[in-house]
Parts: sequence; structure tokens; C-alpha cells
Amino acid sequence: MSDPSAATLVDGLRAILGTDGLLTDPQELRLYMYDGSIDRALPIAVALPRSAEQIERIVRLCAEEGVHVTPRGAGTGLSGGSIPLCGGIVLSTARMKSILGVDTENATATVQPGLVNLDLSRHLAPLGFHYVPDPSSQGACTIGGNVAENSGGPHTLTGGVTTNHLLALEVVLADGERVRLGSRAPDPPGPDLVGVFCGSEGTIGVVTEILCRIVRTSESVRTMLVAFDSCRAASEAVSAVISSGIIPTAMEMMDHPALGAIEAFSHAGYPVDAGAVLLLELEGLEDGIDRATQRVADICRANAAVEVRLAADDEEREALWKGRKKAFGAMGRIGPSYYVQDGVIPRTRLPEVLERVEAAALRAGLRVANVFHAGDGNLHPLILFDDHDPEQIKRAIAAGEEILRACVEVGGSITGEHGIGMEKRDYMALQFPQATLEAFRALRDACDPQRTLNPYKVLPSGLGCAEGGKRQKTLTQMQELAHQAQAAGEAY
Repeated sequence: MSDPSAATLVDGLRAILGTDGLLTDPQELRLYMYDGSIDRALPIAVALPRSAEQIERIVRLCAEEGVHVTPRGAGTGLSGGSIPLCGGIVLSTARMKSILGVDTENATATVQPGLVNLDLSRHLAPLGFHYVPDPSSQGACTIGGNVAENSGGPHTLTGGVTTNHLLALEVVLADGERVRLGSRAPDPPGPDLVGVFCGSEGTIGVVTEILCRIVRTSESVRTMLVAFDSCRAASEAVSAVISSGIIPTAMEMMDHPALGAIEAFSHAGYPVDAGAVLLLELEGLEDGIDRATQRVADICRANAAVEVRLAADDEEREALWKGRKKAFGAMGRIGPSYYVQDGVIPRTRLPEVLERVEAAALRAGLRVANVFHAGDGNLHPLILFDDHDPEQIKRAIAAGEEILRACVEVGGSITGEHGIGMEKRDYMALQFPQATLEAFRALRDACDPQRTLNPYKVLPSGLGCAEGGKRQKTLTQMQELAHQAQAAGEAY
């Protein structure tokens, strides 16, 4: 901390946060140099505010000092959104984790951004309600982070993703001003500023309070595991079920490479010899749900299912879902690291695109496992590689780009719920014309003309150069950081 300006900034932050609200030790900072993606970058300091007032003062101070601010929830993101690419400070909302109020009559809950997603549904369960968006990381990820990324989850096929469950937000803008967006009214007048903010990845403001929609828990739930000999057969069953008019709450697919790792971890009874498995869930009134469940089972059998199993009780249901929700972590059993993509495609193109995913991995000389939201065509191919091998890192990224190109070519998108961050910003031009990108840039500049908040994320602006730097520069920086840490005998 020999830089006088950095020392002045730290002194100012300590005056706001106290000694226990600011991290500056190099070992502690290394814990905030990454998220769930590949890239790495070190901050100057990490701020841990406990109130919206402290966030106001932090952002205002950084704006005055010309210091970048990277908002962060739990750091479970998968596109580099919370990585402090340009140094500056990380502003973590992890200590702001209170449930401020629940209104069951109006079906809303008011929460702070650091509240863990699953904790809200656990709090609501005795009241007969739950919060619909349920990312696989819901036991760790925060609702503020979900707002930043517009997160989804397995159970959003019928209920919608985060943006569909927000009524109002309190946010701190780039100059430190605190404002409220939206209202308690279900359809307020004026532009949908809540919709604009949700999914903006911390580039136009820091969320400090969230008014969520909550929903009454269904009377009955049926969970079904269906095995197939191939991903093609499972994909065709997905389209057949939905075209029948029955929309399950969740339709998840896991392929053969994933199943072995998941079962070794969860011991939930997944058939490891299957080519692919669908995990389906239906919710509704007791009267009629068994008929719908039987209809889905019949459709799957007509589409070459080799096994149809209904969870016998809540314990078995929870075990099946534990396996799915912990699937990414289970990949450590078959590879030292994984690079996950998040493309979206029309359901009817699943067989074709899954074959292209496999071909991309083969060309890169790497293995791939697929665990994804089949019902809405949100792919999550996990490309397995060794993160200590720079050549494998490059090949994994190349395979990821090939997969995203395939998604766009069939009429899909480069992201469904993981966001753009720094990982996909240079791929934005695959999906959006230049005029649209300029409109996005104009909106961001109107909210943050100095680009204080989470700079060089989402838009393909590289590392600040007018011509747009490529992400390979950040990978080189990452490797240099790794070498520095190893030379110092430190884990990073």
C-alpha cells in the first residue's frame, strides 16, 4: 500500500466502515480475486458495509477519488461479473442479510441484498409460501447477486426468473445517490426501471433493498426420474411433454458423463449406466396431479424411456434434487476444473446442439459433461480441463466460444442466467448488432458517465481501449498472478 492515493482511499473507507469492515491484507484480498469463472484480478481493498448509508458513502468516496467499485454478493457467479478487473475496491453486501418484512396478504417480502436465496424460502415455509427463483447455488448465492445476474434455476420453467419476481428496488447510483425504483403496485406507471436494473450486473448501481414477490406453496408435488439410452431420446421427450400441454415446474437433464460424478457424490440412486436422465417435477392441486404425472410418464415411455421412477417420499425427492443442485461441484471427481457455459436454444434444437457441444469438446481435446435446464433450453455444458495448464485453458475457452456460436446460429442466446460479465463481453456482437450495443452503452453512460461501477463488464469494450481489448489479455494477467503467488509460496 505504498501508493499515497491508495492509502488515502483506505483511510477514508476505514472512517466509514470501522476496522472490522475493511479488508486490506494480501491474503484476505486473494479470496476476492475470483468467482466461479476462469479469470482472476486483485482488488486494492474489500469493503463490507452493514447498511445502505455506508454503501452511499463508499460509492460517493470512490466516485470522488476516481476509484472503481466492483459490487459482489457471495461470489458464486459464473461469468467473471464480480472480479475486480481494474483493481479498485470490491464492495461486498454479504453482511446485509436481513429479512426486513413479509406481507403474506400482498405476497411480498422485503430483504437486504446479502440474504442467501435459500434462507428466504426457509423463512417463508411455515407461512405456506416460497420464493420461486432457485439457482443451483441457492444455498450460498444471495438475492442481491441474483438481481444483478437475473438468475433462474430448475424451478423457474413455469414461474419465471428473478425479474418476474421483483416489484421494487432501492439502489445506490454511481455518484452515491440512493433512489427507489418500482413500487408495491403490480403494474406501476412509467418505464420499467426495475427490469432495466435486473440483470445489469452491477454496472449501473448497487442494490441495497429488494421487494420480492413470493408465491404460495403448491398443495402437491410429484418428482420423477426418467432414464434414456441417449441425450437425443431425452431431448425428444422434453419437446413431447411440453407440446402435450403439460408444463412441469422443472425439467432437468443430465448426461452420462455427469451421472457418474453426481451419483458418486450424492448416492441418490441415479442410474449411472444411462445415456441421459430427466428429472421432472410437477406441482398443483392434489385432485388431478396424479393423472398429469401418469400422462408425463406415458409420454416419456412413448419416447424410448428405459426407466421411469417416481420419488416415493420427501426424503427421496430431496436426495434427487440434492444430486442435481450439487452437480457442478461433483465434477471435481472427473476433472480438476471445469468451464461452464450458459447458452440458450429452442427446445426442438436440443439434439443437434448437444451433438455440436460434444464435437467442440472433442476438437479441443477435452471432455464435456452436460447438466442443464432442458425445459427452457438453457444449456450448461461443463468443459473439463486442468487450470494449471495454460494451453488447456485456451482450448477450453475456444470450445466455449464454439458452443456459444452454435447457440446463436440456431436462434438462441449467449446467456440464460449466468450473465455476460467479462467472460462473454467479446461475444456480445455475436447476438446484437452494433446499433443495439451502442444503445446499451448509452444507457450505461447515462447512469455512470465515469464508469465507476464494475467497468469493462458486459459490453465489448475490452480493457478500456477504444478498439476493444480481447480477453486473452486478462488470461495472461491471471497466469502472471498465479506465477507470482507460487513464487511467493502463497495459495491464491
